[in-house]
Amino acid sequence: MSKKPFDLVVHGATGFTGRLVVEYLLQRYPAGSGLRWAMGGRSAAKLAAVRDEVGAPADTPLIVTDSASADSLQALMAQTRLVLSTVGPYQLYGSPLVAACAQAGVDYVDLCGEPAWMRQMIDAHQATAQASGARIVFSCGFDSVPFDLGVLLLQDEMKARFGQPAQRVRGRVRKMKGTFSGGTAASLKATLAAAAQDPAVMALLRNPFSLTPGFEGPAQPPGHKPMIDEALGLWVAPFVMAAINTRNIHRSNFLLGQAYGADFVYDEMLITGAGDKGQAIAQAVAADKSLGAEGGLQPGEGPSREEREAGFYDLLFLGQDSAGHSLRVGVKGDRDPGYGSTSKMITESAVCLLQDRQDTAGGIWTSASALGQALITRLRAHAGLSFEVEAQAD
Repeated sequence: MSKKPFDLVVHGATGFTGRLVVEYLLQRYPAGSGLRWAMGGRSAAKLAAVRDEVGAPADTPLIVTDSASADSLQALMAQTRLVLSTVGPYQLYGSPLVAACAQAGVDYVDLCGEPAWMRQMIDAHQATAQASGARIVFSCGFDSVPFDLGVLLLQDEMKARFGQPAQRVRGRVRKMKGTFSGGTAASLKATLAAAAQDPAVMALLRNPFSLTPGFEGPAQPPGHKPMIDEALGLWVAPFVMAAINTRNIHRSNFLLGQAYGADFVYDEMLITGAGDKGQAIAQAVAADKSLGAEGGLQPGEGPSREEREAGFYDLLFLGQDSAGHSLRVGVKGDRDPGYGSTSKMITESAVCLLQDRQDTAGGIWTSASALGQALITRLRAHAGLSFEVEAQAD
């Protein structure tokens, strides 16, 4: 067992999502639970204020962390086994922290939905993390845990029932109530700005295999316009998180040794309904560019507790193999996706990595490849998520 004083430090504990992570830790892993955790941020005064506001004990450890300071990062590395980072956009604030963790052999989880930056981190630090033993897991929130694990469960069930994975999987958002976080909006804006400056970033954003270095799979559905889904007979619209989720799912397949097949095809869309009404909603969704627009929620802002608790999401994954066998898996969450559910998912991802998946080797991973069924079990038990096989068509 590590002699470091902490198992986990929440980097960004004074931000909106970081504060929700602290609240969940207080509820689920209070003092005496066996998990040694601390709040981290740039200001000792703000950390103390948040500690008091959320009702944390007065002796809750506070660590001043500044990702722009090499000395501060080295001090952080010496104190914890894992860093849970909620400080985005990661392409603006995350690179030094990932580099420090990879070098020091310290585990890391975040909420990143920025595929071009993630590829840059893979290229720069994969070998270092493998050598040091650092397990780095990006995208441990709504993007992309429910989608990544939903596909994993579907494929495991397909292989168990039919002896082979589904070559074609459709991810469909059936229902969702809640808001995307201000951090998600800020990350999108930063990504678009980076793409405008660098053609290489744009190329990564357009490539569904941007997170699988050295592997290019078959052509994937574009998913950028409304259409009638032939498998459902319903209108579907582009889903704003598909750009990151699809890439993480292909990376999971890549890291799992092509467990879904080298010919695996996946897309994600939002179900809008049948007939003219479904078409009209799909077209309105496709035309909506508000997430990347000025105004709206800013990093550090978010919905009220009542709004978070009233939110939910309901996802469907439809798989079909080359022999025509098919299967459906549903994934549901009991809080709004961007805040209430995300704060629980990243916390359980971190604890899963520390307590359940000590055999995961160093490297840069996805939730499905690093945590897999162990995380599904945790999320079912503690985080208000369900993962269920819904129907077998044959």
